[in-house]
Amino acid sequence: MNYTAGGPSKLPVDELALAVARIKGMLLTRDKAGNAVHLLARGIKDSTPGAGGTGVSLIREGGQGTSSGFTDPVVEQADAAQYGLREGPCFTAWASERVVIVDDIGTDGRWPAWQSAVADLPVRSVVSAPLLFGNEGIGTLKIYAALPAQFDEDSGRVLSLFAGTAATLLAHIQGDDTLLRINGNLQAALASRDTINRACGALMEREGLSKDDAMKQLVRKARESGLPLIEVSEKLLAKVPPEAR
Repeated sequence: MNYTAGGPSKLPVDELALAVARIKGMLLTRDKAGNAVHLLARGIKDSTPGAGGTGVSLIREGGQGTSSGFTDPVVEQADAAQYGLREGPCFTAWASERVVIVDDIGTDGRWPAWQSAVADLPVRSVVSAPLLFGNEGIGTLKIYAALPAQFDEDSGRVLSLFAGTAATLLAHIQGDDTLLRINGNLQAALASRDTINRACGALMEREGLSKDDAMKQLVRKARESGLPLIEVSEKLLAKVPPEAR
């Protein structure tokens, strides 16, 4: 296992591949797809030294989130704080469609409200990778750890590979009682993502910002106004001339 005490956790591809092989051997009915997501999360946690919990965040229209397949209560608790505040590493990974790594929540100043909300939880470092269905983000796959500096860029790259598997599994979960409906909520989420991306692009063009800085500005405006991120994006786009969108 690729791991050095005191250093970042390396997600062992060979061991996780076994979990994926088991999943691919399943007949992915609606009932089994949810179990398969949990199996993948459990395999990632069990194969990652220092992992305190793993799970999936499904982020829908307006930035509304739910947790699926999580392995431990701490995942649900840390996620719930992100959904309520509409900020945090998973929210940013979804919105930017990029891997987000937090070395130490105690000193990372990107999400002050979330940082305060999880201060009493056994969570110090995080790696979160976006779930991409096609070319669109529908959520994130993440690992929380109780110690700082447990993840590095290699961890993020490998987690991204398994995020693709998780997204495929979630695409099989359909029905009136599911959190994610391909013919309804997913389409709404994709439309929301497009609006947020266009708002980021408008800020990048108008203020010369990078994509990350534009997203941070949108999230900050949403937090300060108390409005959903999608509504802040729509209001910003309404002020932009059609030819510049």
